[in-house]
Amino acid sequence: MAGCLSPAQPEHPSGYLIIGLESNPTRLDPRYATDANSARISALIFDSLVRADESSRYRPGLAESWETLDDRTYLFHLRRHVTFQNGEPLTAADVKFTYESVLDPNYRSPKRGPLGVLKGVDALRPDLVRFRLAAPHAPFLETTTLGVVPAGSPNDPDGEKNLFGSGPFSLKQYLPGDKIVLKANRLYWEGPPSVSGLVFRVIPDAIVRALEFKKGTVDFLQNDIEPDMLPWLERNTKATIQVFQGTIFQYIGMNLDHPILRVPEVRQAIAHAIDRKAIIRHLLKEQAVTATGLLSPSHWAYEPQVSHFPYDPEKAKRLLDQAGFPDPDGDGPSPRFKLSYKTTTLDLRRRIAEAFKEHLSRVGIELEVRTYEWGTFYGDIKKGNFHLYSLAWVGVTDPDIYFNLFHSSSIPPHGDNRGRYRNAEIDALLERGRKSLNPRERKLIYSRVQKLLARDLPAIPLWWAKNVVVMNPDLRGFVPYPDGDLTSLKSVFFASPPPAP
Repeated sequence: MAGCLSPAQPEHPSGYLIIGLESNPTRLDPRYATDANSARISALIFDSLVRADESSRYRPGLAESWETLDDRTYLFHLRRHVTFQNGEPLTAADVKFTYESVLDPNYRSPKRGPLGVLKGVDALRPDLVRFRLAAPHAPFLETTTLGVVPAGSPNDPDGEKNLFGSGPFSLKQYLPGDKIVLKANRLYWEGPPSVSGLVFRVIPDAIVRALEFKKGTVDFLQNDIEPDMLPWLERNTKATIQVFQGTIFQYIGMNLDHPILRVPEVRQAIAHAIDRKAIIRHLLKEQAVTATGLLSPSHWAYEPQVSHFPYDPEKAKRLLDQAGFPDPDGDGPSPRFKLSYKTTTLDLRRRIAEAFKEHLSRVGIELEVRTYEWGTFYGDIKKGNFHLYSLAWVGVTDPDIYFNLFHSSSIPPHGDNRGRYRNAEIDALLERGRKSLNPRERKLIYSRVQKLLARDLPAIPLWWAKNVVVMNPDLRGFVPYPDGDLTSLKSVFFASPPPAP
């Protein structure tokens, strides 16, 4: 494996923590950051009014407190003397601009849909912001986790290198596809981080990531570790390795505008044809548990009594026959139909794709696997240019996320209903769920939502991934979040300085 290392390795900057990433973040501006790596790094640069802690409870952020005047009006009292990383004060005007720019159709923010209920934002004083809603909106607090940018910030992706936030780290260097360097913000209102900064190195090859960790040019890996590499890391390094159950939800997305995939029996057949337990056992090395839906068992709105689709290739065949797609030649080579599946070029993702291909071939479905580098792949998914694909949802707090994922009004570019799912009953339930302020009523509503989605299968649940963290043994203070959030990197420190490479 030594031959995988490049001849020249980057220096280990003094006092900096080096993090290895599997894929390149696409946007750091919090108004546009939607992929996991972008959102996690953006949250280290840009603070929000409210933030979720490691137990998914909302805590004060830029707002030291908030109050509800009525079911449509909220007041947020901002912390005084908070500054952006360029020294300029952060005021209510910046909060107002941030939210209004997301709502402005000219900015084309993908987060515009979830903020559709927002009627207006008023900067009453430099330290006081009022939000006015068009209707009662139970998940409103979740929308206040949006990072705040300075008033006048452009929406040009090329200008992101000059953006300032008020978070614990400032952007020092951004080389897409290579690395992102963040410098500790010495003006941070909660006190400066203990490390001098963070370097996020994009290392697509799993073996190289492991070798870089062994060499000492990477200090920290979270989930970007091939399951096969964990035993090797345990034997060959002094790494601190933590494994704990997470809430990251892996699924197969489907384009329901496709004439074959719009048939419910076909989607059910695909779900029955995939042997999730075998993939978890052989490819993921038990670093996941089979999922029944988006919400994990730890979520307050989780509904366990939903339709399940265990591995059953014979039932899958019967469903395909019922759907009008008989096997043309019995056990012969001709398929019932062909579909394409898009994934990334990462080795584990390719191997999972090949497993899907093998499983579907057993029931007469021919799957063409197409691999792309991350940016191209994710761009196609956002544009709806796919038959099948697999991605993960992270950071699920309020069940109103179902509105963004499955309401008919959330079809891109107005939300993340990428499969083009349309169901009038689901729409009505999701509209009720976000208007009701009664937790018991909301739980009943989202129970029904989960049951209907499990029946219709606009997306096929795969597994809830376990979070795996591999750290430099001298690193202290990291608090894992179930969704893989990196917020606690602002509190980490080295017990002793990292060695020079």
